Amino acid sequence: MTKSKAIGTLVTEDVLTATLDETAGAVRARLRAVRLGCIDLVLVSTGSGLYHGAADLRDILVADPEVPLGKLVRHDIPSVEPMLHQERAAELAGEAGVTALPVVGADGRARGVVPPGALLTVLAHEHHEDLHRLAGILHERQSATAALEDPPIRRAGRRLPWLLVGAVLSAAMTALMTAFEADLQRNVTIAFFIPALVYLADAIGTQTETIAVRGLSTKTRPLAWILLLEVAAGASIGATLGLLAFCGIWLAFADIALAAGVAASLFAAGTLASSIGLLLPWVLSRIGLDPAFGSGPVATVLQDGLTIVIYFLVMSVALPA
Repeated sequence: MTKSKAIGTLVTEDVLTATLDETAGAVRARLRAVRLGCIDLVLVSTGSGLYHGAADLRDILVADPEVPLGKLVRHDIPSVEPMLHQERAAELAGEAGVTALPVVGADGRARGVVPPGALLTVLAHEHHEDLHRLAGILHERQSATAALEDPPIRRAGRRLPWLLVGAVLSAAMTALMTAFEADLQRNVTIAFFIPALVYLADAIGTQTETIAVRGLSTKTRPLAWILLLEVAAGASIGATLGLLAFCGIWLAFADIALAAGVAASLFAAGTLASSIGLLLPWVLSRIGLDPAFGSGPVATVLQDGLTIVIYFLVMSVALPA
């Protein structure tokens, strides 16, 4: 992490401080005599100067004048180290429901407070950065933002390599699926459902990519948690579509094994497509490639090929020779 991303760069030292035994009345008297950069919190320290905790100014204003600050310290207000990443610090503030954060150094002494305005700026910047990264505008580079203004030849040159990658992956998937030729010859009925399975897997994956791009602008949780939620959503969609397919195929073909195989394949395809739709753009951006050009061709091939492979594997079990 670069130093410019550390929360310590946003600290204001122009805050009110007090000791454990100082009274609320004394703090209020000092507050009237100064103009501060942040008045949300009062930093409370021990007699030796070590940080003890923070008191909310609202509690100090309504407290009995003789109450010592030590009794008004709120232990649910987290403190952070100066080198903590700004985004993580803002997340901690949101989780704790506070508008300002005390910053404490490794020596145990308070450095100051990150005021509400700074935390809001961090959240806005990080959300926009995540949105741009997944959408392919990596660090808002001029080369990415100019993609819609390039002449046709240059546009084709930027997109064609990814399509060639997709073509190579398609050939590999085709070669892999030849292993299931015997299954098709044994029961041609299973071929009827391949177009629907491929379409639904593509549709679920495309939905995930679109929703993920929009959702990252308000993201407040780590990627692993978002991925878990999206996988659960994909599994729910796959299970619902699978149940509907099971009922329709059973009624139309009177073959419970065929219906169960298609239903299980839809469930697996929905779960897998959601994972690929969210992870692939993120992985491409992390390794320095532009997901705006690579996500579509690669994700489509992976989703289509893996869906068909899963379908044949399931059918080889559901409809044994």
